[in-house]
Amino acid sequence: MNADPSTIPASTPLNRRAFLATTGSAASLALIAPRTAFGTSANSKVSLGLIGCGGRGKWIANLFQKHGGFELAGVADYFPDRAETAASEWKVPGSARFSGLDGYKRLLDQKLDAVVIQSPPYFHPEQAAAAVDAGKHVYVAKPVAVDVPGCVSIEASGRNATGKKRVFLVDFQTRAHPAYQEVVRWVHTGRIGRVLTVESNYQTSLMFTGMGQQLAQDPASPELRLRCWGIDRVLSGDIITEQNIHALDVVTWFLDAAPLKAVGTGGLARGFGTCWDHFAVLYSFPNDVLTTFSSKQVGHGYDDILCRVYGTEGTADTHYFGEVWVRSKEDGYNGGKLANLYTDGAVNNIAAFHRAITEGDVSNPTVAPSVRSNLTTILGRTAAYEKGEVTWAEMMRRGERLDFPLNRLKA
Repeated sequence: MNADPSTIPASTPLNRRAFLATTGSAASLALIAPRTAFGTSANSKVSLGLIGCGGRGKWIANLFQKHGGFELAGVADYFPDRAETAASEWKVPGSARFSGLDGYKRLLDQKLDAVVIQSPPYFHPEQAAAAVDAGKHVYVAKPVAVDVPGCVSIEASGRNATGKKRVFLVDFQTRAHPAYQEVVRWVHTGRIGRVLTVESNYQTSLMFTGMGQQLAQDPASPELRLRCWGIDRVLSGDIITEQNIHALDVVTWFLDAAPLKAVGTGGLARGFGTCWDHFAVLYSFPNDVLTTFSSKQVGHGYDDILCRVYGTEGTADTHYFGEVWVRSKEDGYNGGKLANLYTDGAVNNIAAFHRAITEGDVSNPTVAPSVRSNLTTILGRTAAYEKGEVTWAEMMRRGERLDFPLNRLKA
């Protein structure tokens, strides 16, 4: 989930009060044994730059600080007020505070070991590529891109990072949790038999109402669109890509495959922004595996983010804010109820990022599956917009690009 924590509605399983209580208690993980790699020793802190200083940017920067192995040494955000607020909170020198559209480029000119990219997803591919070119390790939020060219760019950046002996990590919380990992292992090793169908849902209450009220002042303003990027189809990739990707990423993880085609529908009921607030997609995967996906971000009374796999010999069930388990004919696995995957997964990924940097592990295993799940959301989005069937091959051949009027923003 890549939303500003302050936008999480009170009716979600993780309300804001619970979020603030659990964030403060996130346990920092111990540093690994001393070793030197890329000029960074496990005894010294990794100097870090933050690109994107909004709500989640500041939240995750706080987790990096709590880890103990990082030092926030520079910030960049399009909006000067956000850059200054974040920089002041962590006492970043005035010479390392940057704003404007090209502020991240000036940040990358600094002597930093790594950068954390928490800007709107539209900017991730360009900023990640520039960071790799500048020789930085990269920690980037999901989704990695909003369109097919962006996904292709991220894939190339991951390869380039490995070639330059740099770490490139994509922050998906579910893949970093042991309970999810064990359930996936059960499915991959055939413990529930042959997979027949998968059910995936992302059902939450109304979100981003504050952004809707703000954007209503001047919907055509590019700067207001940027401040309210969560309800902007171009900047976010729409809700199926920016938010629903969590559920669909687990689907592609379980099946270890990309879909062959999709047919879908959906719409916008809430009346603000350009992102749809409900989707329904039927995906066809290899080996005749069907996946039904639905999502909503409107209304009240039911909230859940789940992925359920039905096999010939059993069932696997995962919930972002709930139980994780497997049941088969012979036995089962009970992963229990997850306390706070939103924070715990990020904490685990931050520790993995530090470990990879200090140990020199540049295999960068999160890139390929992240690109795959990102493209899966784009396939579903395209099919829903067209209210018809679209194949993976057709989507890739089209290579549709989303465009934002960058020329109307301040350099």
